[in-house]
Amino acid sequence: MFDWSKQRLLVIAPHPDDEVLGCGGLLHKAKTAGAEVYVQFLTVGDTADVSDRGFSTASERVGEIKAVADHYRWDDWQIAFPGDDYHLRLDAVPRFEIANTVERHSPLSIASVEPTVVIAPHQLSYNQDHQAAAEAVHTALRPSDTRRRHHPELVLAYEEAADQWRQEPAGTPNLLVELGQADFDAKITAMRLYGSQCHDHPHTRSELTLQSLAVLRGMQGGVASAEGYYAMRWLA
Repeated sequence: MFDWSKQRLLVIAPHPDDEVLGCGGLLHKAKTAGAEVYVQFLTVGDTADVSDRGFSTASERVGEIKAVADHYRWDDWQIAFPGDDYHLRLDAVPRFEIANTVERHSPLSIASVEPTVVIAPHQLSYNQDHQAAAEAVHTALRPSDTRRRHHPELVLAYEEAADQWRQEPAGTPNLLVELGQADFDAKITAMRLYGSQCHDHPHTRSELTLQSLAVLRGMQGGVASAEGYYAMRWLA
């Protein structure tokens, strides 16, 4: 049984709400157990959404982050590339710059936090910001001498329901994390706090979609509810 109480988690989220969609249940499970949790957002800007105006401002979305951070009791969070010059445009930022930010140039970089667990988006997401983030994390965590660079023992890619839209399916996740009812409830509550990004069903960010995916992954592990991950490194 993996002991989450001894872990220091660093989550890479391309945008606010990706961390909840991908690993919101695990974040509650780990924090409740006693883990440290840090979230590195890459970018946020004005965003088209379901509000009466049809968009939410970056400042409004930062307000949502603060509410979610308080809900989860994160140890810290930070936005690396704020503003519309970067939001939904990370694929135009040199990969070297994003990788260096994740590796050592951010206050919540791998070098600064020295996490035991890094959780990032999957490289097969259709979203260009998610792809750029995933590739940058792969570069930042490249194999090297552990005496010179920090190597997290566990590196995971989280899934979102829309990831399967790509024609290069990632296959079934190879690591399942069981969620208790409190863990799943915390995930739903956090998603509601991202009010500008919630949608009614059918939508990839509806509550029913999150519940359905959790039930499916739970069934695959013989439990009521779970989140699925792709283990990229597990140094036991």
